[in-house]
Amino acid sequence: MEGVNYSRVSEFVLLGLTDSPELQIFFFVMFSFFYLMTMLGNCLIFLTVLSTPHLHSPMHFLLSNLSLIDMCLSSFSTSKMIMDFLAQQHKTISLEGCISQIFFLHLVTGTEIVLLISMSFDRYIAICKPLHYSSIMSQRVFVGLVVTSWMVGFLHTVSQLAFTFYLPFYGPNVIDSFFCDLPLVIQLACIDIYVLGIFMISTSGVIALISFLLLLTSYIIVLVTVKDLSSTGSSKAFSTCTAHFIVVMFFGPCIFIYVPFTNFLVDKFLSLFYTILPLFLNPLIYTLRNQEMKTAVKKKLSNQYLNRGKTTLIYPVQ
Repeated sequence: MEGVNYSRVSEFVLLGLTDSPELQIFFFVMFSFFYLMTMLGNCLIFLTVLSTPHLHSPMHFLLSNLSLIDMCLSSFSTSKMIMDFLAQQHKTISLEGCISQIFFLHLVTGTEIVLLISMSFDRYIAICKPLHYSSIMSQRVFVGLVVTSWMVGFLHTVSQLAFTFYLPFYGPNVIDSFFCDLPLVIQLACIDIYVLGIFMISTSGVIALISFLLLLTSYIIVLVTVKDLSSTGSSKAFSTCTAHFIVVMFFGPCIFIYVPFTNFLVDKFLSLFYTILPLFLNPLIYTLRNQEMKTAVKKKLSNQYLNRGKTTLIYPVQ
């Protein structure tokens, strides 16, 4: 049809998790609690490691960076959803805002995947090669691991958005989710997305699957190794690996969503298991199952309480 002008979509409509007003209020309260606890817990861990000299070790350095990443990811994914629960009209997001959300989501999740692999490598060296730990995990090495994780995350998100921003969005603009996820957004483009789907599978899906297998293999090796340790050492190593492996479970929903490249209704609920729940669980897992962290956090909280309770008396000069 000649002479017809097509205007590019300027915003997308997010359907959210539910249309029920009662459930929206319930979800608002629940996820507000999750968001608050996530930010407070991860902030406490980050500041504790930063201000405690004896926690300046490779493991705790990686842990503090994980907390920083979780705070960033929670701000990008959870805060928008919480505000939308209170929206009376359609829950909308601008095209630029949607692209920005995808950019930061893949940046942070890509970085976290590499960081979790670095943490598993750190635990493998500490448990399987304890005599060589200090020489292998030097300051330059674990700083390099963190820098590499951010570089990989950046390259990953740039590769995902290299062509997405210029896709022709001229038709439908309704996203059946609570945030802009790449598999759902590109399906709204007015072109054949088969090639883009294959590209997305070969990056996000395959990377998540390979990373999960690497982490699984490393923890299996560690668990086999601790059989030869004393009962105390074996119990501590098993507890550490179990805690780390619980966090890694968020790869499951991520693999299911990105590898099949389908648009199941359950996708948006599975998204909760890698955008919100792991961020809430990380402070609980790493703080409650790490004796050094528990001691440092309790000391920091007690010092804050004592300092707040102090009163300064000023007497006039006679």
